Amino acid sequence: MDDKPTDHRPMDHGPATVEQLIHEGARYFDEASLWFGHGSDNAFDEAAELVFFAAGLHHEDAPEIYAQLLAPVQQEAIRRLFERRVRERMPAAYLTQRMWFAGHEFHVDERVLVPRSPIAELIEAGFEPWIPAARIRRLLDIGTGSGCIAIAAALALPQVQVDAADISEDALAVARMNIERHGVGERVRAVASDVFGALAGERYDVIVSNPPYVGDEEMRGLPSEYHREPVGGLHAGRDGLDVVRRILQDAASHLHPGGLLIVEVGNSEQALMQAYPRVPFIWLEFERGGGGVFLLTAAQLHEARAALGAAVE
Repeated sequence: MDDKPTDHRPMDHGPATVEQLIHEGARYFDEASLWFGHGSDNAFDEAAELVFFAAGLHHEDAPEIYAQLLAPVQQEAIRRLFERRVRERMPAAYLTQRMWFAGHEFHVDERVLVPRSPIAELIEAGFEPWIPAARIRRLLDIGTGSGCIAIAAALALPQVQVDAADISEDALAVARMNIERHGVGERVRAVASDVFGALAGERYDVIVSNPPYVGDEEMRGLPSEYHREPVGGLHAGRDGLDVVRRILQDAASHLHPGGLLIVEVGNSEQALMQAYPRVPFIWLEFERGGGGVFLLTAAQLHEARAALGAAVE
């Protein structure tokens, strides 16, 4: 893919409606060969988010407001965002500093990955049918980033106590902002921890993680937009499994009987199965798309301890 900035710029054609600006932005983005993968998968949706944000509009009011005329100052703000999206290859979520996850809006910036995990569907279902939602009392989110998984789980499961762990103090600062924003400070604790390092003796009913899982080769080939994200949230060694290996090795010691481990590994799915051919990973399917997420029960982790300690390098 050609990531070079285009010389084309959106032009001011006088009065314009919301719909016209969205189409203008979408054409601009298509011509610029942008990459979409941070909350939208097409130029129209990306342009719509920037138009609605810059114009101070609400998505829930669409499509009725598509015919609304935009003031010159609104048009100027919108086109500035269009230009930054193209020139800087900046994901739209960093321009607006917002993203939705599991139906909730979160603050995001360049200190954290843009939320986009299919794990949102599991949270919305209360992790059922894999575990009765009412049985979940403690949950750990490893590599919490913005805190979206931890906070969404707390909002979906009002009885749960959540530890939101991350090695990055910058990420934890964003997570704490979102914890306060959603009013879950009494049940969600931001913890500075390198995987399980600061969690000795802690046990959970569910451990969930969207850790770094991009290997060396894939990292080199990522579109420019991904290089705007913190490298520590993406890159995990030669095969992308450096962090996942550590989670697998110690998760059994931190799960209650009947508990679950759920981990997203994305495109490193094949590498994981080759490294652990005797581990019975359950690969989850999602109605809204996405994949590369496995589930293991506490019992399966205990039974596979020998295999987990002897990964194929």
